[in-house]
Amino acid sequence: MSGQRDGSSPPDEVWEEFLRASADGAGTAPREPSARAREAAAGLRAEPAEPTLWRGPTSASVRPRRRKGWYVAGFAAAVALLVVAVDPGGVVGWSDDRGTGAPLAQETARPEQAPPADPDGRATLAEPFRGSPAARWASGTAGITVPAAKATGWMTKPEVERALARTRDFLAASGLEPAVLRGGRPDKAIALMNPHQKDVTTFVTTALSAPGEDHDPLMLFSRFDPAQARLVGDEVRTRGRLTYREGERGAVEVTADVTYVYPTAPAGGGDEVVRVVVRRETVVSWDDPSKVATEAGTFTLLSYKLHMTNGGCGAPTGYFRPEFGGGSPAAGPDGSRTVDPYDRSAPLGKGHSGCGTATRS
Repeated sequence: MSGQRDGSSPPDEVWEEFLRASADGAGTAPREPSARAREAAAGLRAEPAEPTLWRGPTSASVRPRRRKGWYVAGFAAAVALLVVAVDPGGVVGWSDDRGTGAPLAQETARPEQAPPADPDGRATLAEPFRGSPAARWASGTAGITVPAAKATGWMTKPEVERALARTRDFLAASGLEPAVLRGGRPDKAIALMNPHQKDVTTFVTTALSAPGEDHDPLMLFSRFDPAQARLVGDEVRTRGRLTYREGERGAVEVTADVTYVYPTAPAGGGDEVVRVVVRRETVVSWDDPSKVATEAGTFTLLSYKLHMTNGGCGAPTGYFRPEFGGGSPAAGPDGSRTVDPYDRSAPLGKGHSGCGTATRS
């Protein structure tokens, strides 16, 4: 069956090893290809001479109807648009290290504003993050903040700690694993998803075998077509955080809000570097198995949102497709709107899908 595994979760030692590898060698992430969030790049050789294109993210909510302890999920399709705005309630900004070039401290709350522009220009094969805020971000899972655990809902403190670690494992397996980035199947990520959530397993299976508007694997997994693009270097830069709270029926509900920066170059060679910037907001539920049908070590997917820059503005192919050669595809009906893909000061909101103009990449 494409897109799913038996419902068993991988042994703890396997995932702990995977987590260590992701954190230590997260730099190896840049080899995993795939997907659609639609942000076509205007010849991003470094600092684009012309504005690049972004595509408004699609979001989906899985609104479960629980019956006799079973999770019956239905997708409610919606579209989301990244809104550039300042969250006055944010307490962590970007100002402390501005202008120093020093690595940023981990993000522990929503930033107050977008990171400053870096005039020191263009990306190269040797310095693929040059001229980007990601130059000061951490690599792989090191850029994803995991909060301190405390007993919540049906889980004890150690259980919450494990749920948070496994949520981060999912982010690594879906957005950082080299084999997946190169277009492979995200089996490790799928193994962490509740096999009893049938609408989700159907979505994943269909998306991986026959991607389309309603079944785009890029909504959950980062993949590139190795025949079209290659990842540059051995790092994927990330910035984001996990948060959690008690959800329905005492479940532990974890929200992941993470931005990934993938530097790419043409598969056939050449020194042009185009950065694909992907922001995902994913909400999962670690359910009490006495109340909801689930398997140990797996979560139920509640919702997801995606925003992508330079990943392509055409029909879904199941892969991110960065635009090389300096071309600027037509922006389409949303071309009058602009967005800064590095601005994390506002949550991913609801709006219109389609292509628009990205202020930088």
